[in-house]
Amino acid sequence: MLIAAIVALAVGTYTMRLAGVLLRERLDVPAGLQRLLPMAAATLLTALAATAALTAGGAFAGVARPAGVAVGALLAWRRAPFVVVVIAAAATAALLRLAGIA
Repeated sequence: MLIAAIVALAVGTYTMRLAGVLLRERLDVPAGLQRLLPMAAATLLTALAATAALTAGGAFAGVARPAGVAVGALLAWRRAPFVVVVIAAAATAALLRLAGIA
């Protein structure tokens, strides 16, 4: 069942990408929509990141995970090296869990 879902998503993704290439000359996208599309993609990625950071199994993940994500986001914003961002975020979440703060 899982393999079928993965294959279906892969075929759908490939089809949408192929349609974009094939229909590029036939579709005239208004300038306003062209300006909004990059913002829509950023909004969807932000929503996905927020959902992953705040929930686990359909319920609130607790304070440790969002705190770790916040530390990682702050360090990434300050342009820290990727390894430092990942280790600091993981350490923050681990230390909060070790302290009993879920």
